[in-house]
Amino acid sequence: KVQRMPPWSFLGLEITSRTIRPQKLVIKEDPRTLADLQRLCGSLNWVRPWLGITTEDLVPLFNLLRGGEELNSPKVLTQEARLAIEKVQSAMSNRQAHRCLPDLPFKFIVLGRLTHIYGVIFQWDKDKGQRDPLLTTEWVFLSHLLSKSITKPQELVAQLIRKARGRLREMVGCDFSYIHLPLKLSSGKFTKEMLEQLLQENEALQFALDSYPGQISIHNKLSRKPLKALTVFTTMSGASHRSVVTWKDPQTQQWESDIEEVEGSPQIDELAVVVRAFEMFSEPFILIADSAYVAGVVSRAENLVLREISNPNLFNFLSKLIYLISHQEQPYYVMHVRSHTDLPGF
Repeated sequence: KVQRMPPWSFLGLEITSRTIRPQKLVIKEDPRTLADLQRLCGSLNWVRPWLGITTEDLVPLFNLLRGGEELNSPKVLTQEARLAIEKVQSAMSNRQAHRCLPDLPFKFIVLGRLTHIYGVIFQWDKDKGQRDPLLTTEWVFLSHLLSKSITKPQELVAQLIRKARGRLREMVGCDFSYIHLPLKLSSGKFTKEMLEQLLQENEALQFALDSYPGQISIHNKLSRKPLKALTVFTTMSGASHRSVVTWKDPQTQQWESDIEEVEGSPQIDELAVVVRAFEMFSEPFILIADSAYVAGVVSRAENLVLREISNPNLFNFLSKLIYLISHQEQPYYVMHVRSHTDLPGF
């Protein structure tokens, strides 16, 4: 029996022409014994690489595994554990991974804040006409329980890189073209000088990056000063729900615009138009937004960790904006202006 048309079912996965997601998984929402809890955590660990469920999300459930040696030991879910299960259920409804495109290189980005870090193996399909250029292959997580009593933060980064490189070799037999390490420290940003010093002194990182042929980047792309680049304006109308991206073509010197209608709250409309701007322009650009809310989100979005939000449209647009900005290859600058004033402007 040969199935030629998607979706295909294979080893517990549902595979379409573009995406991969686990087949419908029944989650036992009220485990009563240690055995029930172990089965639940085992199932969640299996689906995590395709759904992006972080270790930090599951900590309340993992903590309940402590204590009680008998499989029938009673267990009671805490409020935090119930919220963790709700996050998982939301992820299973809204997230998926993508199938690999053989003509695109693979990239890896380390996200989160030390010591709660994780990574994403992905491809960037900016020239293929896809609606969303981000193609998430798999998420990579560290174990909840560290192997040593005392572990340096740079060792965690090394473990994550080593695990991701090994996983990519298993899947496609190649290495990453690009590893992005925009880590955030309590004392500030991770700098190029810090990385160079670590590579000289830390054996774990040296082994993790041994024979690595690609590039390593640690720079955030948000510029603190205006760029000499294309200026892009975004605005929206609350009455008509029309969102507009407009810019002056540097070749023809003619004003161009992209107009779409988005159904939702003003907050969602404002996010949608900025997401479209980042999808449209891969070169360096200046973003002029008439929404203070959106300008603030864009200025903080790079490598931001987003919690689950009850409004699925808002969550999707915020997630997409964070991904686009976190994987932006060129610098950008953002500022807010009040468009409905009599003051002189652009």
